[in-house]
Order: sequence, then structure tokens, then C-alpha cells
Amino acid sequence: DLSFAKVYFTTLKPEFKEYAKQVVKNAKALAQGLIDNGMALVGGMTENHLMILDLRGTGKTGKDMANILERVGITANKNTVPNDPQSPFVTSGIRLGTPAMTTRGFKEDDMREVARIIAEAIKNSENEAVLEQLRADSLKLCKAHKLYA
Repeated sequence: DLSFAKVYFTTLKPEFKEYAKQVVKNAKALAQGLIDNGMALVGGMTENHLMILDLRGTGKTGKDMANILERVGITANKNTVPNDPQSPFVTSGIRLGTPAMTTRGFKEDDMREVARIIAEAIKNSENEAVLEQLRADSLKLCKAHKLYA
């Protein structure tokens, strides 16, 4: 039972404020890691917990890359980009967020590794051997940051 008051007062606790700061630090590390790996972001960077990866320069679609990322253990949603040439059912972007990873205990170095995995999956989306290795890399991160201890 999550009442409004319970949620409201939880957000006032110092622990929640630290968590929220880490969510943004992680988002900035993920965004910079993607840029460092040759990916483009809508707006160039993020100031919050979300970012949209612009796939127009890759020749890949948001729908296809969301499915590829799912195969390597990363959840992402297809998302339109400004002046998207694709339909809203296909899209030219994917939306990524950091709250779930932060809740698991991921930090900035982990986010840079996630960025590498995402970029490599996009660049090598037809290479089954690379995708299998990226899935192993993703699972290694998840095992290091278990959902339930």
C-alpha cells in the first residue's frame, strides 16, 4: 500500500536524495560512455535520468535495436527522435534510463561498461558471436549487482 504521504515522506529522506543524485551521475556516465563509443544522443547529453540514443547515423531502427539489446540483457524502448524519418512503430531512436540500474547498485564505472555493451551491440547487431559475448558481459554486471541479496 503506497499512499501519497508514504511516497512523499520517503522522498524527503537523505537516502532518497543521495539515490536521486546517483541516478543522475549514472545517466551522465552512461551518456558520456555512449558518446565516447561513437553514438549520438538527442540533445548531446542528459541532465536527468533519461536519454534518447539517435540511431539515424547507424542505419539501424529503434525497433530492431531494442530487440537486439533485449537479447544481450539490456532493456530499452524504441523512441522517436526529432524529425524522425521512421514511423512511430519503427522509430530511429531508443530511450534509456538509469533508475533501475542505480537501484541495483550500479555506479559510474558500471554505466561506462553498459555504454560499451550497447554501442557494440548496435555496431555488431548481425554478429551472433559478438552478441553472445555481450550478453555474457551484461550478465556479469548483473551478477555483481544482484537484485535481491
